[in-house]
Amino acid sequence: MAQESILQPLMNFSHEGNHGGKVLMPRIGYTILAIIMAIFCTAAIILNVTVIIVTFKYRQLRHPINYSLVNLAVADLGVTVLGGLLTVETNAVGYFNLGRIGCVIEGFAVAFFGIAALCTIAVIAVDRVFVVCKPMGTLTFTHRQAMAGIAVAWIWSLIWNTPPLFGWGSYQLEGVETSCAPDWYSTDPVNMSYILSFFCFCFAIPFLIIVGSYGYLMWTLRQVAKLGVAEGGTTSKAEVQVSRMVLVMIMAFLICWLPYAAFAMMVVANPGMYIDPVIATVPMYLTKTSTVYNPIIYIFMNKQFQECVIPFLCCGRNPWAIEPSVSAETTSTHSNSSSSKKNQVSPA
Repeated sequence: MAQESILQPLMNFSHEGNHGGKVLMPRIGYTILAIIMAIFCTAAIILNVTVIIVTFKYRQLRHPINYSLVNLAVADLGVTVLGGLLTVETNAVGYFNLGRIGCVIEGFAVAFFGIAALCTIAVIAVDRVFVVCKPMGTLTFTHRQAMAGIAVAWIWSLIWNTPPLFGWGSYQLEGVETSCAPDWYSTDPVNMSYILSFFCFCFAIPFLIIVGSYGYLMWTLRQVAKLGVAEGGTTSKAEVQVSRMVLVMIMAFLICWLPYAAFAMMVVANPGMYIDPVIATVPMYLTKTSTVYNPIIYIFMNKQFQECVIPFLCCGRNPWAIEPSVSAETTSTHSNSSSSKKNQVSPA
């Protein structure tokens, strides 16, 4: 009887793709999902591995802000490998065939790496405040502070994602039942207390830190612009450029995760509400595509990173860079001309 009570809430891992005898989605739908996820997973692995390798390869990229960016790439890889790739496999066969252990592994991995990524973005937002809004250069964001922020992100995520492994909450199938996540549907008071705590401490708090930091940052930049000292005072063009890049990165992340968080809270607030499994699947898969956007944003909005990654991907060449030979020739001609004129006016 005790064993039955433990197994009862673990859900039925049926290979027919049914939920209570109802077909959740045509077989072609699972195939399309598998193809879409395979494309996103392949791109995410290539791009995030490139971010990590390039950052370690080029010395000019090894500064505290990029520690957090590399950490974000690692978290995205975790979501992709232990979440996205498993989802590709289960959709390819049309049902969740990995058993209870596979469900727990996937649910834990996606939540753990996903929250670590969100906390890392909060750390980056705080870093931007330190760098851009520092009063007269008295505050700096050191290597030690960057590493401490990364450690806090991982520890915080670990603290709030391990309770379901020990009975406070659980990981269950969701949507069209080809992936797992924290159980948003159970009305059990113990489970609901975990979900509400998880939402408050793992989404609301990092979200408020991000919004508060960037609200203050944008306000500071506007005040500096009004004073007309943006070029030589508190902020530099490079700092503003990086701030814009991180702001776009945050917006992309929230576009991917906010619908999922809103959906989860809707289900918790209205336990009896019915949501079509196919509709419920959309925000869930949207979160898994977030792992592609961050490295793309680095490449197109960070000029320093762009100058390193393009030659890395193009075997040492940058097709968009000005030819050094032309530049050198122009410089040499200009130098010779100046030297000639100088000799004519005042010979040595």
